[in-house]
Amino acid sequence: MESSRPMRRTKIVATVGPASASEAKLDALITAGVNVFRLNFSHGDANTHRRTAETIRQCAAGKNEHVAILADLQGPKIRIGRFRNGPITLAPGQDFTLDTALDDDAGDSSQVGISYPPLPDDCQPGDILLLNDGLLELTVKAINGTRVQCIVDVGGELSDHKGVNRKGGGLSARALTDKDLADIQTAADMEVDFLALSFPRDAGDVEEARRRYRDAGGQGGIVAKIERAEAVADDATLDAIIEASDGVMVARGDLAVEIGDAELVGVQKHIIRRARALNRFVITATQMMESMIHSPQPTRAEVSDVANAVLDGTDAVMLSAETAVGEYPVETVQAMDRIILGAERTWQERRTDRPLNDRTNNIDEVIAMAAMQAANRLDNVTAIIAMTESGNTPRLMSRLRSGMPIYAFTPYPSSQRRVAILRGVRAIPFDSHTIASDEVNRRAVAMLEDMGVVKNGDRVLITKGNYNDAHGGTNTLKIVEVGGNIQ
Repeated sequence: MESSRPMRRTKIVATVGPASASEAKLDALITAGVNVFRLNFSHGDANTHRRTAETIRQCAAGKNEHVAILADLQGPKIRIGRFRNGPITLAPGQDFTLDTALDDDAGDSSQVGISYPPLPDDCQPGDILLLNDGLLELTVKAINGTRVQCIVDVGGELSDHKGVNRKGGGLSARALTDKDLADIQTAADMEVDFLALSFPRDAGDVEEARRRYRDAGGQGGIVAKIERAEAVADDATLDAIIEASDGVMVARGDLAVEIGDAELVGVQKHIIRRARALNRFVITATQMMESMIHSPQPTRAEVSDVANAVLDGTDAVMLSAETAVGEYPVETVQAMDRIILGAERTWQERRTDRPLNDRTNNIDEVIAMAAMQAANRLDNVTAIIAMTESGNTPRLMSRLRSGMPIYAFTPYPSSQRRVAILRGVRAIPFDSHTIASDEVNRRAVAMLEDMGVVKNGDRVLITKGNYNDAHGGTNTLKIVEVGGNIQ
């Protein structure tokens, strides 16, 4: 069993859509390097998502790859209604009204309906409303009952069902809609690996999503999408959201609209740092390779954007429209793969992100820290084997900076898929329970030899639980030499 490509540490998430939902395209995307497929529940129906998930799993099994599925809830995206006679053009200085009582299809050049009844209560004169991902700006002049009367500051074309944000955040829609609650049950029935929550305001929203997901029978991890100004308004709120989740997504589209483009890069870097410090994974998303929707090559700015997210330590970078509806879905993944590998080759920091005197009562975390300290300080270490049931120890290891590949040896398909999102971690199917205890380490190292990733004289770090007649809980770290007497 030879490794087919250089081990890319940063993972790729690709959104499935009309351009990529066929078996042939999904197969090609896995070959190109997709680690996680995102199913966007804002589009499509439950049966379509089920069929897509089945096809993904069939393709992955055929290639002996461990690919995860992320179901992304629509959330309370606030949208305008429809225009009676097609798109309109708003001119700077003109009056325009958003009316929560207007029929959905009654919009014209002076007004449009909006699917958010609390809007008049959430706004006041002087507020700036942003439409169509911030391309149009309106200033609120007055509130009259259900009507929010505005003046256009930045105009342009406006078409049906475009999103609405308030600059600075503050629109109070709850994170879980009735549609989301139905989709949570669908996601649980599909046994997806991750469930993404859109527009959480605080940790309570994440906890409610987890509770409802578990009640529905879902066992996947919860991903909190950071896209509201309230979520990043202070460190305590952000940290609480991160800690309530299994991982977070820097959802740069709506977040940039709410906090402003000038603030986005610094906030992105801060979210990545805090997620790593709090032992959660982090996905960087939105418009990473946007030009490749219509072009076979990325721009230099996009190359830099992806590379910088890699250098910041993100676990994964995500493609949205690029693979869902773009003309070059496979080429986009191939380009992203090249960019990531290039960034990882040119710079790889080997350091611990934790102070040595940082105390914890978590034995798994101490073993993970000790392993990464040894990997960064000891000569000739070329791989880390983490024997795991839940994937917890390789997750903790992956939070600490190192160029060292981490191999999660686990017998459970759910854990093999779960670690697909973690930076620097690769799953290896391996059931230590069926092997004599004095043979386990030798067999594991032999597998890496067969893969061509270690050779005689290399050192390998091995972590595992060392309990008699019990499973779970990592409490042992061992350093062995390939070709030596491994026990």
